[in-house]
Amino acid sequence: MNKTVTAFLVGAVAGAALVTFMRTPAFRKGASRLVSAGMQLKKDASAFVESIKEDAEDAAAEAEYRAAQSAPSAN
Repeated sequence: MNKTVTAFLVGAVAGAALVTFMRTPAFRKGASRLVSAGMQLKKDASAFVESIKEDAEDAAAEAEYRAAQSAPSAN
């Protein structure tokens, strides 16, 4: 047999096996858990980034306030 034909047949059989596997309840349950975990990870990462952003804004505002307090007033 030609290598191309063999490769095609192996790919077709592997694809059919994969489609059959993807239709099983176990795969669907696992995929659902994986997507759920990914969404939770995104939510947690967003909350973490937001807290860092707030801390940076607080530090910048505090530094600005201290700079204004230590600067001589122009009266």
